[in-house]
Amino acid sequence: MREEDPEGEKFTDTVGVLTSWDDGVLLITRRSGESVRISEATLVAGKVVPSAPARRRGPAASYEELARVAARAWQPVERERLGAWELRAASGFTRRANSVLPLGDPGVPLDEALSRVQEWYAARGLPAYTQTATGAEGTQEALCAELEVRGWVREVSAELWTGALAPVADLPDPGPGRTVTLSREADEGWLGRYQRKGVSEVALKVLGSGPSVWFATVPGSEPGVPAAIGRCVVDGRWAGFAAVEVDPALRRQGLATTVMTALARQALTEGASAAWLQVESDNTGARSLYTRLSFTPHHAYHHYRAPAPERAP
Repeated sequence: MREEDPEGEKFTDTVGVLTSWDDGVLLITRRSGESVRISEATLVAGKVVPSAPARRRGPAASYEELARVAARAWQPVERERLGAWELRAASGFTRRANSVLPLGDPGVPLDEALSRVQEWYAARGLPAYTQTATGAEGTQEALCAELEVRGWVREVSAELWTGALAPVADLPDPGPGRTVTLSREADEGWLGRYQRKGVSEVALKVLGSGPSVWFATVPGSEPGVPAAIGRCVVDGRWAGFAAVEVDPALRRQGLATTVMTALARQALTEGASAAWLQVESDNTGARSLYTRLSFTPHHAYHHYRAPAPERAP
């Protein structure tokens, strides 16, 4: 869409999905999930922009495939179906395990579905969140717009990136003193380096969930205090990386790469060929690392929180 500024001196282009056109106002949802409102009176031109061509590098995948793979790699302790939607809860440990994954039709009108969602989470003493995505074919720009109209607030956004697994596994072996230990369980040392403190029994269940879960540890100079850690879930052709963390005093020494290389090699032995990971938009260090490892953004995902219930007077 091309919009003329009030002074008539320049034009502004807005690219995204037209999610509504009501009462003289167009609502455009950008790839990032940001909603832009354009007055019909200032609209100069609009055209259909074809879908972006397939990326020439990295694995091909649909949004729905990746959403389901990511969900299997971080499973709740309780879940319930609402049509094609999945309501997930894990005592509040991470929004991903305590939010609705709305893939498809809930089987009832949207307002009724959202009301049921709020009731389900309220019964568990949890805020109601819906996880949506934007920026790829089959994502949920229209649902994002509907949520915002109903007062749901976008609290957190991040991106899911994909890449080939072999280039990560083929990186050179680390230098002396950088042995990586792989385990099926997160021990006390691993949990001590993990950034989320006070890990509960429920959190351990979430961390250990997935088709084939591996925890990586690089020993530090002090016994029981790792220099770096990481987690990987192998699921068919996919290997999902998470919780790659390094002692702040030892950053920029290649330890994160060392962890990912060890996990990638293990995933290759189990038949995986593609990789995915999630990264926040403001994590410049991680984004730089993943770019060097040839990962590229696939789509953005967002967590919308339900509005607070109205109190009776």
